Amino acid sequence: MAIGPAPILALLLGGFHTALFVFLRARAGVRIAIVFAAAALGAWAGDALGGRTGVDPIRIGDFHVIAASVMAWAGIAFVAVLSILGPVERRLRS
Repeated sequence: MAIGPAPILALLLGGFHTALFVFLRARAGVRIAIVFAAAALGAWAGDALGGRTGVDPIRIGDFHVIAASVMAWAGIAFVAVLSILGPVERRLRS
């Protein structure tokens, strides 16, 4: 059974965009694993979408880099919006 390049490249691209997000925000937080998962799944979905449309000019083999990057950032934005709208954790003063 052979694994295609799309899942592996989606993990690499998701990791890159997660690191870029953390660099731009200047903090990681506890949701870093959720952001990475959303970015990797978004990159994988973006590759599939780019394959269907066939408009992506930058490719690595059959992997559509631009579409995957756009969808990775859409996944990161989704997690960021959910974290803003979610409940706030309050710490008790002792």
